[in-house]
Amino acid sequence: MSSSRYDVVVAGTGTMGSAALYHLARRGRKVLGLDRWAAPHSHGSMHGRTRVIRLAYHEHLDYVPLLLRAYELWHDLEQRAGQQLLHEVGSIEVGAPDGWVVSGAVHACEVHGLPYELLEPAEVARRHPALRAGPGTVGLAQPDSGFLLAEESVEAHLAQARAAGAELHTGERMLEWEASGETVTVRTDAGTYESGRLVLAPGAWASSLMQLPRELLRVERQVVAWFDPVSAGDVTSERLPVFVFEEGDDVFYGFPAIDERGVKLGLMHHPGDTVDPDVVPPAEPAETAALRAFLERRLPDAAGALHEAQACLFTMTPDGAFVLDLHPDAPNVVIASVCSGHGFKFASVVGEIAADLAESGATPHSIDFLRYARFPNGSG
Repeated sequence: MSSSRYDVVVAGTGTMGSAALYHLARRGRKVLGLDRWAAPHSHGSMHGRTRVIRLAYHEHLDYVPLLLRAYELWHDLEQRAGQQLLHEVGSIEVGAPDGWVVSGAVHACEVHGLPYELLEPAEVARRHPALRAGPGTVGLAQPDSGFLLAEESVEAHLAQARAAGAELHTGERMLEWEASGETVTVRTDAGTYESGRLVLAPGAWASSLMQLPRELLRVERQVVAWFDPVSAGDVTSERLPVFVFEEGDDVFYGFPAIDERGVKLGLMHHPGDTVDPDVVPPAEPAETAALRAFLERRLPDAAGALHEAQACLFTMTPDGAFVLDLHPDAPNVVIASVCSGHGFKFASVVGEIAADLAESGATPHSIDFLRYARFPNGSG
């Protein structure tokens, strides 16, 4: 263990923590990253090759300015790392015109001046022959959307953080922290560290490490799967964008085939069982039945053999939005649970915001809708 004091300790160096470490190191801070595992790994929420990035954000209008900055920062990271991480293949969001997904996406585009088109089912099929939109639906096409390479993005943030002087300790499990005056003491199973500030980005372990009401952050198991194409020509990124389908209460999401694993598909909050992040059951063949049925209805060219299935973790807040703020009991501790199944795309800008909060306690970004204080008594 190093005996020196750090400006900032970042606890958790996965999706969000790696970005915070990167931004703090680039600002010249003496920063230490701590993690139980070496990224990339399959113990949390970063694995699975790809993550959606989209601007037509039906979840909340205030996410869009953060996304616009996130795009800038992803491209900047690409230049520094010398590799492409963000693939803007476009997106199509299909559902009832008055449904939550399409109407919310249209509203976001109109308020923020984003380009989009509304397509009838026949036009969806003409542009993307593999897709079957179905009667009574429309497709919202947005050209700036696409996917991020997940593990590579985390690795790039960490590599550039180290290049800027960050210290990284993996194989250390964080046990507890204590804030007193201008000092935060962090204890791991390997030692004790002191710093002026602490950034908590522990992912699915947030409920046990953030010293907040445990019911605020629930860990949900999510299953995704890859299917071998029946006919490959129309399911690659040249013909198939990232897609989101709203069908009743279900929201399916998927990616074109970018490697030998084929088309990746998920159903939001499926199966949705609450789990201990230290004990996550692997995906079972029976759990992919709903995914296969969707492909047979809407993307039959991709409904071949199951290639692979994985379980990952969603850390859920009561309202499905993030928690990004200073700790209510410790103003020199930043809490970053950027989660609820839609956080990855924001990592680049969350790293910038976490660095702002760690340095000065404030950020120029508009994050009031993500503040902890929105939860009555801190528990929703």
